[in-house]
Amino acid sequence: MEKRAKKLTALVFGIALSLILIGIIIIESNGNFELTIKEVMRDQVLHDLHQVSVFGIKAVNPGLISGFVVTAMILILSLIIRFAVIPKFTIVPGKVQLVLEQAVNTFDNMAKANSEKINGFLGAYIFAAGTYIFLGTLFELFGFQAVTTTGHIVTLSAPLSDINGAIMMGCLSYLVIMSGGVAGNGMKGIVRTLKEYSLPISMSFRLFGALLSGALVTELVYYYRNLSFVLPVLVGVMFTLLHAVIQAYVLAMLTSLFYGEVAEYAPKGHGTEEAA
Repeated sequence: MEKRAKKLTALVFGIALSLILIGIIIIESNGNFELTIKEVMRDQVLHDLHQVSVFGIKAVNPGLISGFVVTAMILILSLIIRFAVIPKFTIVPGKVQLVLEQAVNTFDNMAKANSEKINGFLGAYIFAAGTYIFLGTLFELFGFQAVTTTGHIVTLSAPLSDINGAIMMGCLSYLVIMSGGVAGNGMKGIVRTLKEYSLPISMSFRLFGALLSGALVTELVYYYRNLSFVLPVLVGVMFTLLHAVIQAYVLAMLTSLFYGEVAEYAPKGHGTEEAA
C-alpha cells in the first residue's frame, strides 16, 4: 500500500509539473501591464505613483498604512495574551506558554549577555523591535489591499520596505543605545554613542535593503508570465520568512551589542591605566 501511495504521489506531481512547464512554454513571456517593469521597480522604492489617501486628508505611502495596521495588530495581540493567556500559565507549560517563554527568554538572554548590569529596558526593547520586524515582514504574505488615489488596487507591503519606516527604526534603536550610555556613564555615554555616528544609517539601510530586495525580486518574477506559475509563491514565501527571522535577529543583536558597549561602566583612571 505504501509503495502504491508513493507511486501515485509521484505520478500526480509529475503531471502537475508537466502542466506547469506546458503553460510556461505556451503563454507569452510578458503580459499586458499598465506599468513597465522599470516603473514598477521605481515605485517600489519611491512610492510616487501609488499612494493611499488617509481619510481624504493626505496621500501617504502604502508602507505607512502597513505600519499602522501592524502596530494595531500587535497591540491587540498583546492585550489578548496579557488578559486571556498569561493568567492561565501553569508550572508545567503548554505549547503556547512554552513558545512565549522561549521567545521572551531568547531576547532577555541576549540583553544580559551583552549588558550585564543594565539590561531590563534593553531586553524589553529588542523583544518589541524584533516582534515588530518579524510580524511586519510576514504582514505582506496576507495580501491586504488598498485603493490608491488614482483608483488602482495595490497590495500593502511590509512597513520596513519603505525607507521612512526603516530610518525611524534605525534612529529609534540608536536613541535606545544612547540611553544605555547615559544610564551607564552619564553625559560621557552620549559622547561614546555619538562616536558611532554611522550606526543609525547602517541599521536603516540594512533593514530597507534586505526587505526591499525581496519585494523587487518577487515583483520581477510576477511581471513575467512565463515565471508566474508556482515560482512566485515559493520565492515570495522564502524571501519573506528568511528576512523576517534574519532581520529581527540582526537588529536585536546589533542593538544589544552597541548598547552593552556604551553602557559599560568606565571607572576613573581606567583609560590612564590601560595607556600605562
